[in-house]
Amino acid sequence: MTATTASRFPPRCPKPLAAGDLIAITAPSSGVPPSRHARLDRALEALRQRGYRVLEGTCLRAEHQQASAPAAQRAAELMRFLHDPEVAAVMPPWGGERAIELLPLLDFEALAVLPPKWIVGFSDLSTLQLPLLLRAGWSSLHGPNLMEHGAAEVDATTAGVWPLLAAAPGETLQQPASRAFRGAGQQVDWGVDPAAGFRLSEPTQWARLDGAAAPLTLQGRLIGGCLDTIARLAGTPYGDLPGFVRACGSEGTLLFLENCEMAPCELLRALSSLRLHGWFDGLAGLLLGRSAGPATQGDLGTRQVLLDVLGDLPLPVLVDLDIGHVPPQLSLLQGGLARLHFDGAGGGWVEQRKPGVDAA
Repeated sequence: MTATTASRFPPRCPKPLAAGDLIAITAPSSGVPPSRHARLDRALEALRQRGYRVLEGTCLRAEHQQASAPAAQRAAELMRFLHDPEVAAVMPPWGGERAIELLPLLDFEALAVLPPKWIVGFSDLSTLQLPLLLRAGWSSLHGPNLMEHGAAEVDATTAGVWPLLAAAPGETLQQPASRAFRGAGQQVDWGVDPAAGFRLSEPTQWARLDGAAAPLTLQGRLIGGCLDTIARLAGTPYGDLPGFVRACGSEGTLLFLENCEMAPCELLRALSSLRLHGWFDGLAGLLLGRSAGPATQGDLGTRQVLLDVLGDLPLPVLVDLDIGHVPPQLSLLQGGLARLHFDGAGGGWVEQRKPGVDAA
């Protein structure tokens, strides 16, 4: 275990989000082009309707070379919001491609002694959430991005983010598996219809990788994110997941991963690399979200890749969970204690107990 990981454990949780709190909006990765401003405005208005105050950053309403602004500018704005005692949460509009550029520009040592703030979202945002947990001890929320809340009708699973953010320390919340998920060809264009919600057309079916139908309950501290991006952190100062597992000890660790774009061969390489880096050693369970990447590459399919790389792991592996780029998805506390139950018939639930607030 590195001294950094050990000294940042257990994770610290931000204070419950309440009406009147100030939420800062910045894009540390991809910005919002003009064609999506109507959707962004709807999402910001949804925050105001919930009673929150909104502060827009300058790194937000533009997109150039897959980023909202140069890396130094994005990092400076994010650090300014994280240091501002009036800001209770940072909600980027979505993820993107270039959050990894910010890591050497963020002062994790300074953040480690500040009261934590909510960082909410997924995809490339988990490239920041994972180091914030490992290097600064901050718990954050992996779940729906801000832009998803601009829909005229928001499904119950996506809306589950709000009770979790507002829950009091010690409160326990349970989220059930979704009833249905977005099937192939059901994507919507927010540029054409800024109010569109998800088209949830396919019945949700959680499953065990080993094919067993027996019920299963797992528990431990949650950590994870988008496999496309956080796999690049393994072996760096920002990705000491084995140290986190050791720090969790008997509490256990539940690693969750989801694939955004990787075809089977790249998925195989990413998972194999994590295995070589020891990311799967000592886990209480591995939780895999529905894959949004290509299902096949030649005669190689995603499920076969999972079996080839993970099939002999001495730990339970669940697949097709409500995590990631095939909505809807659950809201998960990075670093929080959780209990996940698979009912053996395609459904289940995740129970999370809100940890106490630590002001550092």
